[in-house]
Amino acid sequence: MHSLNWTSRLISRALRSSFSTLLDSASGATTKGAAKTTPIRSRPRFVSVVCGFAKDNLRHKYKPGKYGEDSWFKASTESADVMGVADGVGGWRSYGIDPGEFSSFLMRTCERLVRCTHFNPQRPVNLLAYSYCELMEQKKPILGSSTACVLILNRETSTVHTANIGDSGFMVVREGEIVHKSEEQQHYFNTPFQLSLPPPGHGPNVLSDSPESADTMSFPVQEGDVILIATDGVFDNVPEELMLQVLRDVEGERDPVKLQMTANTLALMARTLSQNSDFLSPFAISARRNNIQARGGKPDDITVVLATVAM
Repeated sequence: MHSLNWTSRLISRALRSSFSTLLDSASGATTKGAAKTTPIRSRPRFVSVVCGFAKDNLRHKYKPGKYGEDSWFKASTESADVMGVADGVGGWRSYGIDPGEFSSFLMRTCERLVRCTHFNPQRPVNLLAYSYCELMEQKKPILGSSTACVLILNRETSTVHTANIGDSGFMVVREGEIVHKSEEQQHYFNTPFQLSLPPPGHGPNVLSDSPESADTMSFPVQEGDVILIATDGVFDNVPEELMLQVLRDVEGERDPVKLQMTANTLALMARTLSQNSDFLSPFAISARRNNIQARGGKPDDITVVLATVAM
């Protein structure tokens, strides 16, 4: 165990050094531009809500920021609104490891780092990197692995910056169409990219991707845009066109109650379809493309974070 701690800390220090360099260069660019005066204009913000279900409600009691082995966070500062989800890899349970601890630690740490002075609203990958570093530096190792997706609205520039590792993800709907969405990262079928800390002796046999492996995107947003960030329990069970029909109804919506009703609808739809053994789900279609005969939904934890852009 001491060997695991020592190795983890060496890796985390190397990652921290790498991302500090990126952070310093980005901060420098921001400082140089600070002297310019810009006209005062309205700044965007997120109106956001959350809903979800644990796959096994009997095993998992409700805890803030968690639905089963899924975790999520929302945070706001004067310059940014931030949302994120993470999905603990369930296979670790057979080794006596709680997969939800890894994902929960990542999201709680991201939320805390948003409020730190070194937070950079242009680099969500930094949040993942520093959270992962802190996880590996814990005296009591937090073992397991997780996918993750973090999205930042930079209110100063009306720009969204994203970082996604694995098969959680996001989509942006505008004027009834999907204008931006993440692509899932898979090593092979049903084996997503993931941040990992395996038990001693399991390292060579465990997939472990670095935060730098995350897909990153940046794009401007407009008033009324609908943004969904969710775990694979949603994307594996709800067809894209059906999801789009639901999201179209809340374009431009600022009422959090109505937005919550839509998030509830989408989460319940995902849960219902996941338990339908006759439904040809997106997961089953993907399995067939990989020569695996499958039908029905994929029972899983479900997390929906839904937001609209308001000026």
